Amino acid sequence: MILDVRLPGIGGLDLQDELAKAKIKTPIIFITGHGDIPMSVRAMKAGAIEFLTKPFREQDILDAVRIALERDRLQRNKDQELQDLAARFETLSEREREVLKFVIAGFLNKQTAAQIGVSEVTVKVHRHNIMMKLDAKSLPDLVRMADMLGVRRLEATVAAEAEVGDRRLRSKK
Repeated sequence: MILDVRLPGIGGLDLQDELAKAKIKTPIIFITGHGDIPMSVRAMKAGAIEFLTKPFREQDILDAVRIALERDRLQRNKDQELQDLAARFETLSEREREVLKFVIAGFLNKQTAAQIGVSEVTVKVHRHNIMMKLDAKSLPDLVRMADMLGVRRLEATVAAEAEVGDRRLRSKK
């Protein structure tokens, strides 16, 4: 979207704010004959691709449009990846989601098993299913996916309880 800072009615900067509030992620290029540094800083901080002052070269606007289209394409791809990941996450059972929280917090299978009251083999099966359903290639990949989805990590108190439980398991051997 190419906007002039001084539009009739709502100004370009105000329109940019309104689009952001509505979560519309359209790349914006500003042009103006009356711009100043604070105005350009505000536009750029709010995500504008470029802030051009009139008169500008034709090549400058073409370059800005090319950059805007590329950023928009990348953003759309990222949004689609997140949407696909969220759809795969929805296929996890409640127990798999519970196990996922322990896995991304760095718990061992036996610690997770002790915490949720199942066998270690059951945790391994759930962990395998999680990796398959989310199409995670590695543990770091799984952690990255969980972060993208906003899956909350376990609280420190649960981690401390697991450590105590792990020590108890070792002392019984």
